[in-house]
Amino acid sequence: MANTRDIRRRIKSIRNTAQITKAMQMVAASKMRRAQQSALAGRPYAALMNKVLVSLQRRTDANLHPLLEIRPVRKELVLIISTDKGLAGALNTNLFREVTQFEVDKTAFVVAGRKARQFVARTKREFMADFELKDAPSFVETKAIARFCAEKFLDREVDKVSVAYTHFINTISQRPVVETLLPISQFDLGVKTGAPADLDRDKDPLVGYLFEPTPEAVLDFMLPYYLQYQVYQMILDARASEHSARMVAMKNATDNANEFIKDLTLEYNKMRQASITTELLEIATAQMALGS
Repeated sequence: MANTRDIRRRIKSIRNTAQITKAMQMVAASKMRRAQQSALAGRPYAALMNKVLVSLQRRTDANLHPLLEIRPVRKELVLIISTDKGLAGALNTNLFREVTQFEVDKTAFVVAGRKARQFVARTKREFMADFELKDAPSFVETKAIARFCAEKFLDREVDKVSVAYTHFINTISQRPVVETLLPISQFDLGVKTGAPADLDRDKDPLVGYLFEPTPEAVLDFMLPYYLQYQVYQMILDARASEHSARMVAMKNATDNANEFIKDLTLEYNKMRQASITTELLEIATAQMALGS
């Protein structure tokens, strides 16, 4: 049974741990606010870009563009966007659970994040490239990832490119998702699947706008840029999810440590009280024995 010295030592150790988790919680909260603002600020721009692409798709034969080519999938490339550090709750575990659904023999992996690199190496999956990103990456830094994936698709080394990342919903909720990056499907451009563009009942969202020099030239320029921005937005979502999950995890750890300290302090006080009571009884018994 633990004595008072052991309990004091445990209380001190847990209090030090609580101080560390509290500091990590504050750091994560500071980063979380900036990451959330970046992730949410980019969504209206992505929606407007999608609207432009929908309009371009209706004015051109978009199926002729190589980034839109749908072909039988013999080899798939999966980009995994994970965290570099742990202590983010079940964020990476849930993400890797989605990744395990891919067939090992038909899938190659590109990773952005130390945890994803360790996962691919540990599970002995085909590893194609590794990209290191800053905590708050810029659009220019993420373009290399999209360019690498596009080159593998255009060179026909892979027939499909997917991205596994954690979609940011709010501070409490983050959902691991797998989205198709290439080929850019008609559904991504806002056209009903299985329906020709000229039969689509939806109207052109940019009626009255003209594209110069031609809609085909604008589409040829926009699709690679759209691809790059999609990857950038996914990375922003992943970063916002990471800092949110870490802040919540560290807050829970701090609260649990404080509760544990309260329980140990109560146990310590009970043991001290029992020890004092025992000593008083021994003194009283000794006095009675001497008096008799």
